[in-house]
Amino acid sequence: MRIGIDVGGTFTDIVLIDDQRKKIHYTKTLTIPKNPAQGVLNGIEKMLRMANATMADLDYMVHGHGTTIGTNALIERKGAMTGLVTTAGFRDVLEIARIERPDEGLYDLTVDTPEPLVPRYLRAEVTERVGAHGEIVCPLDEASVVQAAKYLKAQGVSTIAVCLLFSFLNPKHEQRVKEICREIYPEAFVSISSEICPEFREFERTSTTVINAYLQPIVERYIRNLTAMLNEKYGTVEVRIMQASGGAMSAETARDHAVNIVNSGPAGGAVAGAFIGKLLGDKQLMTVDMGGTSFDIGLIIDGVPRVSSEGKFEGYPVKIPAVDVHAIGAGGGSIAWIDKGGALNMGPQSAAADPGPACYGLGGELPVVTDANLVLGRLNPDYFLGGEMKLYPDKARAAIEKYIARPLKMSVEDAAYGMIRVVNANMVKGMAGSSIEKGFDPREFTLVAFGGAGPLHACELAKEIGMRKVVIPLYPGALSAFGLVTSDIRHDYVQTIAKPAALVDAGELAQAYAAMEAKAHAQLREEKIAESEIEVEWTADLRYAGQAYELNVPVTRNRKLSRKDVDATVARFHALHQKVYEYSSATEPIDVINVRLVAKGRVPDVKLPKRKRGDASPRAALKGKRPVYFAGRGYVNVSVYERDLLQPGNLVKGPCMIEEIISSTVVIPGATAKVDVWGNVIIAL
Repeated sequence: MRIGIDVGGTFTDIVLIDDQRKKIHYTKTLTIPKNPAQGVLNGIEKMLRMANATMADLDYMVHGHGTTIGTNALIERKGAMTGLVTTAGFRDVLEIARIERPDEGLYDLTVDTPEPLVPRYLRAEVTERVGAHGEIVCPLDEASVVQAAKYLKAQGVSTIAVCLLFSFLNPKHEQRVKEICREIYPEAFVSISSEICPEFREFERTSTTVINAYLQPIVERYIRNLTAMLNEKYGTVEVRIMQASGGAMSAETARDHAVNIVNSGPAGGAVAGAFIGKLLGDKQLMTVDMGGTSFDIGLIIDGVPRVSSEGKFEGYPVKIPAVDVHAIGAGGGSIAWIDKGGALNMGPQSAAADPGPACYGLGGELPVVTDANLVLGRLNPDYFLGGEMKLYPDKARAAIEKYIARPLKMSVEDAAYGMIRVVNANMVKGMAGSSIEKGFDPREFTLVAFGGAGPLHACELAKEIGMRKVVIPLYPGALSAFGLVTSDIRHDYVQTIAKPAALVDAGELAQAYAAMEAKAHAQLREEKIAESEIEVEWTADLRYAGQAYELNVPVTRNRKLSRKDVDATVARFHALHQKVYEYSSATEPIDVINVRLVAKGRVPDVKLPKRKRGDASPRAALKGKRPVYFAGRGYVNVSVYERDLLQPGNLVKGPCMIEEIISSTVVIPGATAKVDVWGNVIIAL
């Protein structure tokens, strides 16, 4: 048995896969913002009861974060007090950055780049210099390191980032700085860039290392607290932590690589989306995960989630492999508000789990998306979480009337639908930014919608952006947690080469890959992965000479790399550049910047049982009828179906509702929904 746990801002989702009995169990429990680990234990206890299992039956668990822990610390700027040690003369690299304005503020004179996480007075310089080829130009002055460490200790920092010039080519100075800092200030955490982000681009490498240091005490404290609580209650439990790259790592490794687990929950959703696409034989997918706090958008290209090594967390650049998931503040808990011009807005502020939507009856007074869906009949107040949690329509109506309908002089129903239209517009804008703005036509993609609130909005979103097919997968309210369980153990390695392709020695490349493979195998063996379960992939970052950024292309895995293999890699780059930019030039010189290696420890495949086909009639699943509000029609008395009773071959026509324990699907007028042999609901618009 294995358990996946996705801690979101409102709910903690839990999925248990029983490989022997070929059963899958899933549930939700409220996240406890003041102690997320307690919410995790509550969910595990609930899940074990549901599955009639004990912790002794469990092989391992995978833990992922949606908008909690590290992400929230960045959003709220509540990370640890951090110091930075850098090469003399490079104290201001965080401020100088790339001398660029944020994309969203290109024409807004009031927008600025985010404040550095380390203020200038907490940045210390040390005397040393490594050259551009890894040679030591100026030896490390250890007295300057001692002075820097003592200064940062006196300032009260709890964590230190170390980023020295060209340390990715020669890490000796950084390693010695780390040793000295620990000797003088053993209580402090120390992150060095040659371990966190060993590749070129000084600003991005510094930013990534600083984020790791900024979050490390928080992540370490959470993991320590979680494992202690688990061990106290259940004995020794193997916990794996999901990474933003879409793979898992051990809890011990995660303690030192805090930056890698930010936004790991959404990565689980993308992995699960690829799994569903494989079942359906569909390789071009857009995944949308609408939870209580955020709306996460990802693309599956040729059956694989897009992974990028260039990204941002809350405006701060990071250079780690991460599934390319774009998150916006549009969830079921997004709060409705009216601006000074009298216009209705939704989010990004969220009611989260505490106090939650007004309809929860837990003290929340402000109207949110969930309140609007309840007022419009899209949610069943007596069947939320399968009836485990009662909703209060009168509280939802009162909140919408007080804060939206009355100020805008409209009916509660019009105000509620206005809230839905605005939040849908925000989500469609995000979907366009993740597809159209990156050169992809969303009309060529299938929309896979999940999260507790995703199926409520999926049809309207797909129609708005021009998509024709929507898939509501199995367990939509807990699909990200399902993705965590199906994810492999993964570690990424990189080495900067920075040479013209014509001058690259194939033997030098082979040595670089061999060194990375040795590290990968050693690390995976430490994590108890058998050699037969290890898979390795080679890639390289290439660019035309003079370009600022690279494209990543596969490299033939050959321990005796030849010039022919290097030329084949260059040819792949030309082809990819043509595909991405509609331009390539075989005559222009090429630079090989980085070589990369991905090492995976494969987990057992999840085999979903196929269901018996029924006839086209969904009569057995019909629960009754209720009024649901639709644009241009008002309230329509529609059929309501229980999803668990729908059989493969069943066909339902919109408008209708499909309910299940942890989600509800709105099938809009004109759409048709059918059920496949695995239980996925496939909607044609």
